[in-house]
Amino acid sequence: MSKEDYFIVGGVDVGSTTAKSVILDSNKKLLGKSLQNVSPRVAEDAETSFVKACKDAGIDRDQVFLVAGTGYGRLKVRFGKLVVTEISCHAKGSQFMFPNTRLTLDIGGQDTKAIRLGEKGEIIDFSMNDKCSAGTGRFLDVCAESLDYSLDDLGPVSLTATRPVNITSTCTVFAETEVSNQLARGRKKEDIVAGLHDSIAQRSLSLMRRVGIEKEITFTGGVSRNQGMVRSLENILNTKINVSPLSQWFGAIGAALYAIEEVKKGGEFVFEQLEVHP
Repeated sequence: MSKEDYFIVGGVDVGSTTAKSVILDSNKKLLGKSLQNVSPRVAEDAETSFVKACKDAGIDRDQVFLVAGTGYGRLKVRFGKLVVTEISCHAKGSQFMFPNTRLTLDIGGQDTKAIRLGEKGEIIDFSMNDKCSAGTGRFLDVCAESLDYSLDDLGPVSLTATRPVNITSTCTVFAETEVSNQLARGRKKEDIVAGLHDSIAQRSLSLMRRVGIEKEITFTGGVSRNQGMVRSLENILNTKINVSPLSQWFGAIGAALYAIEEVKKGGEFVFEQLEVHP
């Protein structure tokens, strides 16, 4: 297939809690997308997500020339022929959507990544917190349950806080206990929620400092939908950060962009994993 031919590709990002899929054409136009909760049947969820994205794009899955998988469950994208690390994909998706991105912060369900980029999108360095769920979506989920909130409630609630509580625990289990103690002391729920967001922002700042703070920062992952988290990060960084309605799909978009590049190179599309070597 030549560089001038029109074709369609897919990108599937299988995380610990959700599977995100996008359909792009060879002109890098977004044709469709989907979001699917992940169960123990990861391979089935990845395929369901992909099929939904095809339906959203108004195409049959057979029209997709190449599918690239990424994320925690990328090897479960068995219908794909290309596998790319999530670090590479979030970096590529971030810079595609925000070309001046020099630092990507990805907060997902189970881990957090800080990725520093060069002017051409090359990965200069990265740091990752994957030892525990502190500072991730799971951290917020557990604390939301202890406060009788849904995960989607946390952002709007935190924006109403007047005196954020200082949450000192970084472990999810201990933080849950600290939340209960703060409630017993009569602290307002919204102030506790704001304190939880500030705690994650502080942990994220430490991660970003390891790779180097840059002027333009892009926020990706499911937690990027949380307005309170965006505010806490902007306050601690003292700058605006890039956030898009598509931020949760940046990993999938990056995977699809890699698929486009492979097709235009005329590769054999063998099932391979592209590793990152900063």
